[in-house]
Amino acid sequence: MLLARNRNYRLVFSASAISNLGDGVSALALPWLATLLTRDAMMVALVAMAQRLPWFLLSLPVGVWTDRMDRRVLMIRADLLRFMLTLMVVGLVLSTPALPLPDGAGTPAILALSVLAFLLGCAEVLRDNAAQTILPSVVAKANLEVANGQMWSAERVMGEFIGPPLAGALIVLGVAIPFGFDAATFAIAAVLIWKVAVPPRIKAPIAPFFQSLREGGRWMLDHPVILRLAVMLGIINACHLAGLTVMALYAQEVLHLGAFGMGLMLSAGAAGGVLGGIVGPRICQRIGLRNSMIIGLFGFFANYLLFALTSSPFVAGAALTIGSLASMVWNIATVSYRQRIIPDAILGRVNSIYRFFGWGSMPIGALAGGALVSMTEADLGREIALRLPFGAATLGIALVLVYALTRLRTE
Repeated sequence: MLLARNRNYRLVFSASAISNLGDGVSALALPWLATLLTRDAMMVALVAMAQRLPWFLLSLPVGVWTDRMDRRVLMIRADLLRFMLTLMVVGLVLSTPALPLPDGAGTPAILALSVLAFLLGCAEVLRDNAAQTILPSVVAKANLEVANGQMWSAERVMGEFIGPPLAGALIVLGVAIPFGFDAATFAIAAVLIWKVAVPPRIKAPIAPFFQSLREGGRWMLDHPVILRLAVMLGIINACHLAGLTVMALYAQEVLHLGAFGMGLMLSAGAAGGVLGGIVGPRICQRIGLRNSMIIGLFGFFANYLLFALTSSPFVAGAALTIGSLASMVWNIATVSYRQRIIPDAILGRVNSIYRFFGWGSMPIGALAGGALVSMTEADLGREIALRLPFGAATLGIALVLVYALTRLRTE
């Protein structure tokens, strides 16, 4: 097996799995903490938007830095920064009076949490771009689909199957505890990456910043399929964040779940993620990239439609399973495609431009989800308003699916 015979890949894999366990814990703990500070959907959305805003602001410069610097060192520094920032979240929780706070009393704490979420997002942009570009340095190109499938499967298991219910159990013990756990996972991940031995890279002469960025942009314009996939991903992620932003409120008020129940619901998505990690490479190899991506889009559509219509936690869990399976198929196809055809010397820059379009839309989606609830709840009622972001996501994915069926070509 690839994990057994490749030490460097095993270390990268282990670091990713452990840090994603912490991310899975904070994925529930952070929005849950926000709902304990306020019930205002816009204020909850502010935290989600702040965490994703760095993908819009920093994706492009981070790509240049990734190609110029030691990617392994960047990952270590980013994990250590996330370790320190997460400890600051612990300090914020411990310094806040008994939770939940009365309406209006949690505004200063929400603003402080938003600042910390923004800084955590900055570190995440740096770490994730370096992590995705380091994989071809430790894995042969022939094994990229297998490696990406294993990585995504482990991330889904740790981040969605184990992390959320663990967060729910830890929240019962104390709201600060899951963030302390998250900090520990970042520290362990940094140590594991420190032990990785990456072969020396052949570095091109350092060009001025904007010239370097233009080189990546020119390459992307010469390969329009990559640009189209990036724009499609941007719409997909905006739709996803519109629903995810209000998920904690939706789980509490529509599905009537507590923290542990919401954790179990989120963990249902891991089943689809694991299945996708197993069958995703075979699907991509058997039916091709375009057809694999269309399957993924159908899964996204079904996921959001079910959320918009259901009041059952079990149906919501099934929707997450479908969505996670679809996400795995989409990611394995598109990430492996990029890693294989983009030259290593500009991989960081092209990846950053791709993520600028694909992930830079997330703060817009997050803000739109909260705004949609706030603007409609007085006229439509709280429950319908909490369903609307998922209905809007369904419509957005339908438009992307129509485009893929009629216009997308990957040959």
